Amino acid sequence: MHFTGIAGAVALAVAVKAQNDGDYSPPSYPSPWMRGGNGWDSAYTKAKAFVSQLTLLEKVNLTTGVGWEGQACVGNTGSIPRLDFPGLCFQDSPLGIRSTDNNSAFAAGVNAAATWSTRLMKDRGTAMGAEHNGKGIDMQLGPVAGPLGRVPAGGRNWEGFSPDPVLTGVAMRETVMGIQDSGVIACAKHFIMNEQEHYREPGDEDTDQAAYSANVDDKTMHELYLWPFADAVRAGAGAVMSSYNLINNSYGSQNSYTLNYLLKNELDFQGVVVSDWWAQHTGVASVLAGLDVTMAGDQSLASDNSWWGSNLTDAVLNGTIPQWRLDDMAVRLMSAYYKVGRDTKKIPVNFNSWTLDTEGYLHPLASEDYTQVNFHVDVQADHAAGIREMGGASTVLLKNTGNVLPLEKPKSLAIIGDDAHDNPDGPNSFDDRGGVSGTLAMGWGSGTANFPYLIAPVTALKAQAATDGTTFKNVSDNYDLAAIKEAVTGAEAAIVFANADSGERYITVDDNGGDRNNLTLWGNGDELIEYVSSINPNTIVVLHTVGPVIVEALKNNPNVTAILWAGLPGQESGNAITDVLYGVVNPQAKSVFTWGKSREDYGVDVIYSFDEDEPQLNFKEGNFIDYRYFDANDIEPSYEFGFGMSYTNYTYSNLVIESETPGSYEPTTGNTSAAPTFGTIDYNATSAEFPSGFHSVPYYIYPYISGPVPTGQAESWPAGATDGSPQPKLAAGGSAGGNGQLYDVMYNVSTTITNTGSRSGTEIVQLYLSLGGPTDPVVVLRAFDDVPLSAGESATITFEITRRDISNWDTASQNWVVSSYPKKIYIGASSRDLRLSGDL
Repeated sequence: MHFTGIAGAVALAVAVKAQNDGDYSPPSYPSPWMRGGNGWDSAYTKAKAFVSQLTLLEKVNLTTGVGWEGQACVGNTGSIPRLDFPGLCFQDSPLGIRSTDNNSAFAAGVNAAATWSTRLMKDRGTAMGAEHNGKGIDMQLGPVAGPLGRVPAGGRNWEGFSPDPVLTGVAMRETVMGIQDSGVIACAKHFIMNEQEHYREPGDEDTDQAAYSANVDDKTMHELYLWPFADAVRAGAGAVMSSYNLINNSYGSQNSYTLNYLLKNELDFQGVVVSDWWAQHTGVASVLAGLDVTMAGDQSLASDNSWWGSNLTDAVLNGTIPQWRLDDMAVRLMSAYYKVGRDTKKIPVNFNSWTLDTEGYLHPLASEDYTQVNFHVDVQADHAAGIREMGGASTVLLKNTGNVLPLEKPKSLAIIGDDAHDNPDGPNSFDDRGGVSGTLAMGWGSGTANFPYLIAPVTALKAQAATDGTTFKNVSDNYDLAAIKEAVTGAEAAIVFANADSGERYITVDDNGGDRNNLTLWGNGDELIEYVSSINPNTIVVLHTVGPVIVEALKNNPNVTAILWAGLPGQESGNAITDVLYGVVNPQAKSVFTWGKSREDYGVDVIYSFDEDEPQLNFKEGNFIDYRYFDANDIEPSYEFGFGMSYTNYTYSNLVIESETPGSYEPTTGNTSAAPTFGTIDYNATSAEFPSGFHSVPYYIYPYISGPVPTGQAESWPAGATDGSPQPKLAAGGSAGGNGQLYDVMYNVSTTITNTGSRSGTEIVQLYLSLGGPTDPVVVLRAFDDVPLSAGESATITFEITRRDISNWDTASQNWVVSSYPKKIYIGASSRDLRLSGDL
């Protein structure tokens, strides 16, 4: 397929309905070119030298995927045989390696956030990166800040961290650093506003409708959704993945405002922008709008054509795409490669995403080149211990009446619920975990990994009971009321396990098309708990859920003596929850979302159907999601954001606020250098044709052309789209994550925490800020720390409050400003348990 017809698909910004009337995604051109700096200099130098050697075809091959099932990985760039360069391997997922064996299944992102521990977040990233490296993977497709978690029923919220941008930003930073410290490129995704699964792509429900347009105002974009991506960029993320949806009526992979203006210019992102798989809808337009690599490479699954490939070759040859833009695309990709030291790893891809068999096809879709494709390399190392630690540290104790927990050698115990037990067909029996049978330890979709094993709660609890001499009974069938009654009657404690699942749109489970249909428990879970608690007055509830469910009845039920949220803890699930139930681990986790009393309490929800051909998803709530909405509307939740109990107690004292004098905030000024080029382009079209006698693998995407280069076509590219002259810098930009002075420390805030109980424990100390303005949230999280303390021990901790923390986005000046409104610091144990306060 040639360049013909691509020019008519620009449609970069259409002024239609948005968050506010007249809002749309404004054009921003040209696409900023890489300059190095911010830790990229060495990688940039190497990448320039490498790309300078390449021909036009080789540059195009680097930036175009080979197509679905074209090679071993879920995404593969083309190779450069002349330089013995095999191309790059991109592989899911944010919680481990998808579609292989001898790998670990880590806790989900939502659990990593629930630890509120930067050490554990980074350790998880480091271990995941090491496993990807061991399989020969160049880029891990994670971590996730989009979805942020705008709606509680959002299908992929669990892949990310929290609806709070600061908590998510910290988790992004630590995970990126961990992955890349292990020599693998981290790909922050999905950029941006990908907040529900329904209508994320065109043709949802087999309609002719477009994907939804997430329509958001400038202030909300900066203060909420862009915030964690800024932290990922500042941490040095090598890649960012664009999203499926439209943002203010321009698709994410061709949105010049989000990619060129926000990401590459304002945040000074130096890495590579990769499309989500088949999220690209244009050829030239996406190049000019800032997309650098297309995945999977074909226009749609196994379509046997590409927006780029030969089309991109044509577009360079006929002058539509300037050399500097193609060079920048290639240099960005190779800079990310060199930044994490991929050139020193030399580990070939040793697995195959399309089969677990030892032998298979090198090109699976084409059924060509049958050979050994899996070498079954074991990359698990000692990661199970870290997964178990995170599982325990991420378990939130929501209720503990009369200190019934921790258990101490109970005489008898009944374990009830399918969620406590093994899937009889094995933990990997559903492709991409697209089904629920047995205990839930991860959601479904591309953000998954195969379990090497899965310790069910009943397995670990039964072993503990045997050690203690505890009489043990268990029932897996949620509907076998007779067996349940027999098991729980007279038991010293009855522990009921229940779950709620969600995932990606391409799989439907129990009529849930990615997003959850409701906020209730699955598998008759609510009724099961009610039945058990009507018989046993010491009913303990453990919830494996992807997010909040309605628990107000459980909270108020006197026979439900304890509630624990264990989330999606990964392969060591049973051991981790047993550690917490028996007090081997003292709960430290805090809830990373708000538990509303009803679905309506959240103010926003999934929209499951749209009438219009171009669905409009208007983010009219602005900054007010999750606890910010509850606070602003004085809605009492069942459990607030940041809440979590412990087996010990803590006091807070001695708040001290000290101001710093870093100097005034200066907008970035000046111009960039001109766009550089690397090497030369042979504009002789015959040099770009398929070589004589060349065998084309069916469905495989090549850069070669097979006919005359299109010329004389009508073109209407946005002003400045191909301009490589020096460009003005943005006032709010100039450094990784935005203007470097945003990260100046303005205040040091210290406080003393004392463990007044009889057990060692870890307190999560949270710092909130009131920005003071009439349209600001009541409070916003700005910092936190996990503080381990022995019984009776005290510790003083200090938080650094940056200029960014106390600023608001000003739409008029397109910059961050510190408003004149009075600002106040709060320190506490949750968003509503604020124990100390002081004025700034």
